[in-house]
Amino acid sequence: YITSRQIEAGRRAMTRNVRRGGKIWVRIFPDKPITVRPTETRMGSGKGSPEYWVAVVKPSRILYEMSGVAENIARKAISVVANIEPKKKEISKMIQPQTHLNVADNSGARELM
Repeated sequence: YITSRQIEAGRRAMTRNVRRGGKIWVRIFPDKPITVRPTETRMGSGKGSPEYWVAVVKPSRILYEMSGVAENIARKAISVVANIEPKKKEISKMIQPQTHLNVADNSGARELM
């Protein structure tokens, strides 16, 4: 699992290293609540309240995407994120002139650049 705080810390580190150049996409979303019971409470009386949110991350999952940045700057930014976050990361390169993100809404698919 990766918590929402870890995702945001990685995004900030990448933005800081890229210095307003290019575009960054966060491809994961923390949609699973982790509940915690108060300490020293008796058994029963229901489930605890949500404490924080996590994203379930399995191997070969893309966490962040970048475009519009030189490859050496992108590698440096992603390696900084890999040092911040707890799981082992791998950098993969997509060979495309532009990166497209498809967003579906009620009227169909719309393409953002």
